[in-house]
Amino acid sequence: MATKKDIYIAAVVRTPLGGFNGSLASLSATQLGSIVIEAALKKANIDLSKIEEVFFGNVLSANLGQNPARQAALGAGIPNSAVATTVNKVCASAMKAVILGAQTIITGCADIVVAGGSRFGYKYGDQTLVDGIVKDGLTDVYNNYLMGVAAEECAADHGISREEQDDYAICSYQRAQAAFADGHYADEIVPVTVSGGKGKPDKVITKDDEIINLNADKLHTVPNSSPLSDGAAAVVLISGEKAHELGIKLIAKISGWGDSAQHPLSHPKALKHAGNIPINQVDYFEINEAFSVVASANIKLLDLSKEKVNVFGGAVAMGHPLGCSGARIICTLISVLKKKGGKIGCAGVCNGGGGASAMVIELV
Repeated sequence: MATKKDIYIAAVVRTPLGGFNGSLASLSATQLGSIVIEAALKKANIDLSKIEEVFFGNVLSANLGQNPARQAALGAGIPNSAVATTVNKVCASAMKAVILGAQTIITGCADIVVAGGSRFGYKYGDQTLVDGIVKDGLTDVYNNYLMGVAAEECAADHGISREEQDDYAICSYQRAQAAFADGHYADEIVPVTVSGGKGKPDKVITKDDEIINLNADKLHTVPNSSPLSDGAAAVVLISGEKAHELGIKLIAKISGWGDSAQHPLSHPKALKHAGNIPINQVDYFEINEAFSVVASANIKLLDLSKEKVNVFGGAVAMGHPLGCSGARIICTLISVLKKKGGKIGCAGVCNGGGGASAMVIELV
């Protein structure tokens, strides 16, 4: 009979985030997924043969072939016996994948699960019939407008000015640049080797492409939306029992999670699920910056200190690979808690169609 189990994180890994058609353009989403899955399990010191299930987010799946999650798992060396499921909850896909992995463990259906997500895209703009990025990733299917219009409506509803959004975006870039300069991202990023092409030596990518792009002194305005990006992230989940049995070192406990639809209530729901943790007891937040206004609105609605939100920068600066970001912000939240001496963190990500997901973790 299945019994409730505690869920822990044994390792987190992400690739650098490639700019759109940038440094990772030669690798598919499934290849990027394989890279992070293999690296995460190596980091956790868990044998590939012990993985029971894989949940992996992927949004723009056209031309990837059947079940990208299984392709990524098998490409990493996980055995055929492991079940693999591809998750599409738009921007929250990888976060939902981690939630599904946690639910699988807590119900006793598995002890070791890998979750995460990946994204790789092609040129923005119609190629043959219809642009899948616009149609499947960036357009609200109910109102038939781009998600940027929804961001503008959010700004109007909550009285967030263009100047406030500009200031937030500049801060995101500056924080990301400072975090990379100080080595704060080194522990979560696995270097990715890509072909140099035409007889040139291979290149090793270690940093996000986009963070170098801001020069505030030369800009009249700044981009308040996240750049289109490629990348992957993986989280290794394990039950407390199995970790003790295998002698696996743990880095964090998943305390709770929550999903919401229409209204941005996922953070409070996740905190309630974690045992009614007061929001003022959360040391740091990672809120995915699909747009500057997303984080700004959450800061305003939840009365959060700006000094506790996205302190190493966010997606406006680094990029937002749709199927990956939910796991990427978990990786970064763990880095923030470690570097800043925090204990409790909350990660949240909104998704197209009127939804959001969030998760509460505690360092151990």
